[in-house]
Amino acid sequence: MDIQEIYKIYQEHPVVTTDSRNCPEGSIFVALKGASFDGNKFAEAALEKGCSYAIVDEKEYAKGGDERFILVDDALITYKELAREHRRQFSIPVIGITGTNGKTTSKELISAVLAEKFNVHHTEANYNNDVGVPRTLLGIRPEHEIAVIEMGASHPGDIEKLVTYVEPTCGLITNVGRAHLQGFGSFEGVKKTKGELYDFLKAHDGLLFLNESNPDLTAMAGQREFNRVITYGQDETADVQGYVVNCAPFLHFEWQSSSLNTHQPAPTIYDVQTHLIGSYNLDNMLAAIAIGLHFGVTPQQINNALENYIPHNNRSQLTETAHNKLIVDAYNANPSSMAAAIDNFQLMEVDNKMAILGDMRELGDASAVEHQKVVDLLKATDIRNVWLVGEEFSKTQTAFRKFHDVEEVKAEIASHRPEDHYILIKGSNGIRLFELTDLL
Repeated sequence: MDIQEIYKIYQEHPVVTTDSRNCPEGSIFVALKGASFDGNKFAEAALEKGCSYAIVDEKEYAKGGDERFILVDDALITYKELAREHRRQFSIPVIGITGTNGKTTSKELISAVLAEKFNVHHTEANYNNDVGVPRTLLGIRPEHEIAVIEMGASHPGDIEKLVTYVEPTCGLITNVGRAHLQGFGSFEGVKKTKGELYDFLKAHDGLLFLNESNPDLTAMAGQREFNRVITYGQDETADVQGYVVNCAPFLHFEWQSSSLNTHQPAPTIYDVQTHLIGSYNLDNMLAAIAIGLHFGVTPQQINNALENYIPHNNRSQLTETAHNKLIVDAYNANPSSMAAAIDNFQLMEVDNKMAILGDMRELGDASAVEHQKVVDLLKATDIRNVWLVGEEFSKTQTAFRKFHDVEEVKAEIASHRPEDHYILIKGSNGIRLFELTDLL
């Protein structure tokens, strides 16, 4: 059965599930495999629970004579091909987003801005991998007017595979940094993989939204000689320009665009007060502005969306407890995002600063060096009350307090909880620093 035939079945049963515990009546079950599970084993149970069809890739689980079983060579590839076939039914703009840091925040800001004018479909949470991207694509419906698709990567070639199914008409790379080095092998490997989005856009005459203030991105774009580029950044030559007014503690910035008020002596300067922590979020804001303007969203609508956006999921958010004010950025961490968070915290005009930082995962052979760089950066700040959590930070040369894991931190808080502090909490998700919020 080819993908067109499978898609015809999907059109009659337009709900796909990969979880045998969630089998809506009339849906299609796709038997995916993981390191510790094989969906083929649950295909029959999925049919019994309500699914109309089950896509399997092991013959022993496809009962002979039962047309509800669809046997394919690879269920994951079929899942992605089904998603691509569905995406091709729509001629709407599709914005592809990747990058080391800021992908999810940028996706949410862009979606919020575009929602001022359009019915937007976008990636939920951070479903940006091999399974999450097809899920997102299959969620596009006739009423949607534009789609914003986030794509993540941790190994060479990951973005090249994803853009093959997403087929973005325009897109951006938020930035490139030293993350997932264990998978990419080097920083050059990071740039090559993220640049696969640029490769697709160049090959298909797509529109590039480029952070002109980022030397790595401008160099990568210059190597490909794009025909269609809209720039944003802090340089005066950018199509959309912006600068930080202050972060006390929320980002307050101003922006202007050379494409607006072309008959006026000078562009209008717009003032935006956000609910996001971090000067590093300026680039994400400017990307959303550039995309919004391109698609005809007015400056007033753009500002309204940005000012009303409230972060969640432990990303650049301020949490005020009965005892402290917490800057929680505990979803992920890598050298570039950690440095940005520390630099921003240093600039914040607040009293009684404290930092609780957890290990950065997946750095491979560079881990020891990168963790020591973070410690050295901290030494150069006025943040004297620092707790370091995890095995990698325990190996660094520093007088800062060290904790083996989050459980040791919890025990310390239980006996000597900090009071009346601004506390930066950042680390890789696996360190579980997000569990400290309710205790502080």
